[in-house]
Amino acid sequence: MTAPVVVLLAHPRPGSFNHALATRVVGTLEAAGVPVRFHDLYAEGFDPVLTAEEAYTTGERAEAFLAAEPDPLVQRHRSELREAGGLVAIHPNWWGKPPAILSGWLDRILVPGVAYRLDDAGGAPESLLSLRRLLVVNTSDTTEERERTLFGDPLDAIWRRCLAPYLGEPQVRRLVLRVVADAGAAQRAAWLADVAAEAERLFG
Repeated sequence: MTAPVVVLLAHPRPGSFNHALATRVVGTLEAAGVPVRFHDLYAEGFDPVLTAEEAYTTGERAEAFLAAEPDPLVQRHRSELREAGGLVAIHPNWWGKPPAILSGWLDRILVPGVAYRLDDAGGAPESLLSLRRLLVVNTSDTTEERERTLFGDPLDAIWRRCLAPYLGEPQVRRLVLRVVADAGAAQRAAWLADVAAEAERLFG
């Protein structure tokens, strides 16, 4: 059986282009027979806030504490990620980072005992996940030239360099769609087709 793909959407406004992208990706994967675990984080009311105990517990005690997570939605997300063979993250570029709700998802889901284990503080992570592919789709209202000149590409560093080692070193593919605010219907339709094609190529 094909391993499930977790699809995350992080945009607060229903009807956004990010929602259209997520709908197309989910539909494409389902049509290809790929099991999908779709999560609209804002619609679900995902709580991104760590408690003090979660944030400062380390080592084996951390794994025991986190395993007793009382929030069933957090437990569900962790369980689905452990079983997944792929992950799709769809979100806007806000100040060079994901929206806060997705940053909080990373904090609460990619925890010791679920995503990784460390032999010692500061050491290399032993990933507990088996993600083979990661597709990140970012929308942006900054031109490529301005972003490269002034900011570099912090989102690429976050997903490719900071997170991939904790996800099982999957193949990473990232698509940046810009400038969304100025894009007409034809351009948006082309982007939807491109993202669907990439999702099918990676996971279908």
